Amino acid sequence: MNSKHSFIAILLLVVTAFLGCTKAQVEPEIDSNRKGTIVLNFDNIAGTRDLKFGENYTNAAGEQFSLDMFQYYISNIKLKTEDGREYIVPQDESYFLVKEQDVKSQLITLNNVPEGNYNSITFTIGVDSLRNTMDVSKRIGVLDVGNAEMGKGMYWSWNSGYIFVKAEGISPQVAPGPDGQRKFRYHIGGFGGYSSRTINNIKTKTLDLGRDRAKVRQGKAPEVHIVVDVLKMFSGTTAISLATYPTVMFSPFSVNVANNYVNMFEYHHVHNENESK
Repeated sequence: MNSKHSFIAILLLVVTAFLGCTKAQVEPEIDSNRKGTIVLNFDNIAGTRDLKFGENYTNAAGEQFSLDMFQYYISNIKLKTEDGREYIVPQDESYFLVKEQDVKSQLITLNNVPEGNYNSITFTIGVDSLRNTMDVSKRIGVLDVGNAEMGKGMYWSWNSGYIFVKAEGISPQVAPGPDGQRKFRYHIGGFGGYSSRTINNIKTKTLDLGRDRAKVRQGKAPEVHIVVDVLKMFSGTTAISLATYPTVMFSPFSVNVANNYVNMFEYHHVHNENESK
């Protein structure tokens, strides 16, 4: 390399370094007193395919099935930054019902989040014992057990508790019921009740964003994409056959289903360029 080419190469390195420093200096510092928004996008899938009602899928037991209902509670959300700061969503604002048939419900928007680079998300799958036992008048929104569009179909009045995950559908491997339909029903709940001997299926999930960061800034609304694989409800710590267990509700076996479905939730990616509305 001659001296002219060497000079040009050095000059390019200097300019690149200068521009890098300038960019770093221009980027505003994080101020935890400023607030932003973060969106959690729960995307229901079945293996490598998008989940759609009425479509056929195959579980780990080799059984075919289709779904006509799939919904679950997400609550008690916590966010943690790369420097260890934790933001806990206020209790009264931290209950969400995600429904496959309702696209809007799959986007959970959290406002007034302090600025920061968040690299982990923790949430409960279900409803904690405190809310389960709270006076009904204080259980509003998606917890309203008297509202058919909200929590009515996700509550056992006979058992005084919320259903955390609800999945229903058809499988040719399931024996026909009195109506001739080969229906399966998985209504999984149980918050421990008033005794340590009572079923407790409350699950907590922490998702690590790896090298990614959800960069919450004032005026920005990063979107964290979370995939929820329904096939994992039937596999994991316990392989579950629909033919053997067509109906699982408040029974000891429900613990096996809950131990499986906690692994349905996985972090996928984050979009940081979205502006808040």
